[in-house]
Amino acid sequence: MRPASVVEQVRTIAERVAAARGLEIFDVQFRREAAGMVLRVQLDRPGPAATASDSVSVDDCAEVSRELSTVLDVEDVVPGAYVLEVSSPGLDRPLRHAGDFRRFTESALRDGKAEAAVTVIDGLEDAGLPPELTEEGLVFDVELDEPTAETWLRSFTDIRLALATRLEVEEGDEEYWATLPDDDPRGQAHDIYLWMGYLQETLVDALSH
Repeated sequence: MRPASVVEQVRTIAERVAAARGLEIFDVQFRREAAGMVLRVQLDRPGPAATASDSVSVDDCAEVSRELSTVLDVEDVVPGAYVLEVSSPGLDRPLRHAGDFRRFTESALRDGKAEAAVTVIDGLEDAGLPPELTEEGLVFDVELDEPTAETWLRSFTDIRLALATRLEVEEGDEEYWATLPDDDPRGQAHDIYLWMGYLQETLVDALSH
């Protein structure tokens, strides 16, 4: 039987065994190594909060290994002698699927965006936000070093992208937004979207000089 065929059958069985413990299969390998044929099954726990340190325990691996070994022997899926290894991928896991990438990056991305937003808020508070709007609108002066300005720029870009997605902003739709009444919350949010664009341009211009 071809190794690829063995892997497919083992994955099907392993998924069933792992699912009973709230786990999923990250990878299955069947290859010849120095010790002979090795069947390697890697477990993972679904969900964005899963990490290498707490998602799969040693007991999980031991239980799945025991149950999987029994089922494989009964169904006679793997030909000849082999060594079964059940483990978790670990911190240096490869990102094989889009879901893997999303799970192990989205938390860091959220943290980074939150930190950038806090930097902006702290800067505005240090600058002293006026208690009310003047005839010139909202005007305040801030002095930023280059790294902080780049952090502000990233934060403005994230906010503007989120607004554009929520409002479904499209190229050439300026007339639509201009026709909305002043008290329409969508128009007010669009004004913020445009203001963010102005701030982006201001920061880009400042950073380029």
